[in-house]
Amino acid sequence: MKKFLNDPRRVVREMLEGEVDLHPGQALLRDEDVVVRVGLPEPAARGVAVLSGGGSGHEPAHAGYVGAGMLHAAVAGDVFTSPGVDAVLAAIRAAAGPAGAVLIVKNYTGDRLNFGLAAELARAEGIPAEVVVVADDVALRDTVEPARRRGIAGTVLVHKVAGAAAAAGLPLEAVAAEARAAAAAVGSMGVALGACTVPAAGRPAFSLGEQEVELGLGIHGEQGVRRVSLRPADALVQEMLDTILADAVLRGGERVALLVNGLGGTPPMELALVARSALALLRARGLVVKRAWCGNLLTALEMPGASLTVMRVDDGMLARLDAPTEAPAWPGSGRITPTRQLVGTAAAQVAEAVRPATPAGEVVRRAALAAATALEGAEARLTALDSAAGDGDLGISMSRGAAALRALPGSAWAEAPTALARMGEALRRAIAGSSGPFYATALLRAARALPAAPSPADWSAALAAGVDAIAELGGAKPGDRTMLDALHAAAEAFAQALAAGQAPTSAWEEAVQAARAGAEATASMRPRLGRASYLGDRALGTPDAGAAAAVVWLEALAPDQARDAETRE
Repeated sequence: MKKFLNDPRRVVREMLEGEVDLHPGQALLRDEDVVVRVGLPEPAARGVAVLSGGGSGHEPAHAGYVGAGMLHAAVAGDVFTSPGVDAVLAAIRAAAGPAGAVLIVKNYTGDRLNFGLAAELARAEGIPAEVVVVADDVALRDTVEPARRRGIAGTVLVHKVAGAAAAAGLPLEAVAAEARAAAAAVGSMGVALGACTVPAAGRPAFSLGEQEVELGLGIHGEQGVRRVSLRPADALVQEMLDTILADAVLRGGERVALLVNGLGGTPPMELALVARSALALLRARGLVVKRAWCGNLLTALEMPGASLTVMRVDDGMLARLDAPTEAPAWPGSGRITPTRQLVGTAAAQVAEAVRPATPAGEVVRRAALAAATALEGAEARLTALDSAAGDGDLGISMSRGAAALRALPGSAWAEAPTALARMGEALRRAIAGSSGPFYATALLRAARALPAAPSPADWSAALAAGVDAIAELGGAKPGDRTMLDALHAAAEAFAQALAAGQAPTSAWEEAVQAARAGAEATASMRPRLGRASYLGDRALGTPDAGAAAAVVWLEALAPDQARDAETRE
């Protein structure tokens, strides 16, 4: 187990101390793991208080929702364990008065028992209390009756509605009624790609194969309703939404709010992808998505996974969701546009005349397509090399570049200089990171150095010009462990072999051999530029991925380019 911990037995208290240190509107009870709002009036002057809580490990829930417009207090138990009765009662005493308290409880036995008994004790002390149970997990629709379903991420929306109702000055019964209506309007379902590790346990609660996911799980690290094979995100989203919408009996034209919740270990990139899919599917069903939120709102420690919540809304519910709040973890207005907004660029579109390819243009076309095939075939190897000392994206970047070359129109290959320039434009757009600008610059410089009917010497000069352009742009030189270690060696060997009177075919073979040797030599070079330079000596032993990629396409060019150049000579 690798976690930022001190003593696992104090993790909850120390977490809450950090929470209130960061948020001046919150305070921590001295003797209980309870976060309360700062500056509450005397009990007799208080309105209805809204409280929630449960086991820890769901951060930012529940303490992150303590603030004006949402919760008055949050009670934290041990990780995935209900807080005790005394802690809940202390929270009620600290936050509520004669106007009473609404306790929002997720439908787990421990939470219901401890919050329920605390409510009874509060009533005996003269503090009216209502318990609202959230049971929004529709994954259990075929397993248990609705009243026994678990409470999961939809609870956050119930917090918001109840908190806004209390802030509006409603009496206890009305606040509780709105909270219950919100709880009845939400349906949620989750999926996990892996397990989480409870600090006290020190090991994951379950294990999954590389191609397995848990569908319909709760928020306490437990397994799901069923284990299914990994499938694209769109398919998983559809399966969850199908279940949610069937349970809610939502029909076209109805208004809904959407919550895409991360379970703690899913990056924002993937959550946004899930949100994209969910919005598209809801709209395709004819539903009107009025509000949508996406982020880590109610988690399960570091579990990789996500849940979806759909809430049927009306004007009154929307007003509560839109009401202002100072709770630090509330994710904002949730307002979205009815459809995705796309805007065009200001770049002019220039029509190109279709011209037949010259012999030299045809040589470039065949060579480019051969290079594209070679780069696609090397994607996995380049990814592995780049992962060892970089960010691991070179393989897919080169494959994107290959696809861009294949997509060029016939007019792009009319003449050799035109072909190189158009290849540079295509790679500039297709390849992210540093490789795109390097290759685009090299090809543009080479295009300017190449006549319409080039000789072998002209091809050599163009290659040298492209290599020089890469060196100027990036500031690298041979020996710095970059693609230049392969390209510079190839350019020099090709020029020297031609000058020595070798035929273009054998001269190119010399160039490729030199590139191979240059790329292999990078394995023993300490990197001076790029991401690999951050690793220092840890990068030693593995060839530079950029140099290896250069060798891939240089090898692919050998047969066509050299043979055609030799024929023309």
